[in-house]
Amino acid sequence: MAKISQTLDVVYDATLDLKLDVYYPENQSLLGGIIDVHGGGWFRGDKAKDADWATRLANEGFLVVVPNYRITPAGYYPDPLTDMDHVYDWLKHSDYDFDKSKIAAVGSSAGGNMTVEMGIKFGIPIVSLSGIIDIEDWLQHHEAVVAKPDTTQDFNAASAQIDQTGANDSFYKWFVTNYFNGRTDQYKDATPYLHVTDQTGPMYLANSLNEFVPTSGVISLAETLNVHQIPSTSRFLTGSRHAKGYLDDVYDETVAFLKRNLA
Repeated sequence: MAKISQTLDVVYDATLDLKLDVYYPENQSLLGGIIDVHGGGWFRGDKAKDADWATRLANEGFLVVVPNYRITPAGYYPDPLTDMDHVYDWLKHSDYDFDKSKIAAVGSSAGGNMTVEMGIKFGIPIVSLSGIIDIEDWLQHHEAVVAKPDTTQDFNAASAQIDQTGANDSFYKWFVTNYFNGRTDQYKDATPYLHVTDQTGPMYLANSLNEFVPTSGVISLAETLNVHQIPSTSRFLTGSRHAKGYLDDVYDETVAFLKRNLA
């Protein structure tokens, strides 16, 4: 395995004092740059939670940056997406020695949503594990669901240990609507598959079949990508594991996807 260099708490947005961590293999050419976006439902989470995934990707030959971004109540939609714009711009203009045309993004849960949005906006390849993709349509069809926070979870625990118990519509509705701070007029704009274009980047999309993030988002997004002839891979796993809970099962596939699309 390569020796991995880490540079922590690099400021990418001085105005908001937002920071990221950088991981890369020493003494070898870099295959490209990857933005690794942590999850947490836009209300919890920290870049340190994805140190494990970032280190693994750095061992594959990538430079990986893991940013913090605004979460509620410090920021609501679309603030985290604006922060990702700034991360992308920072990486594009950084002094790190890699081909700046070879940038991808990976993310889980809320981070998966943001990687999909970056794939649409910047045309880069992305990996989304249990991305929060179905927003407008899901909320329209679940008006009777009572939104409730999940008080049984330690959301500062390792990502792979969170929400492994199956469907939880009340919690899903709570953190999705919380992201909008009471506004209902933003649901359409925040639903990624509604603004896919022919310039969208290729996507690897995964979801468990019985987890709290509905599979409908992956299905709708994949169908829309097909209409625009954007290559994608969809992977549905048995059980209720969420996001990085099944990372080991899809890891080799995602690395192959990244290497193929950054070649």
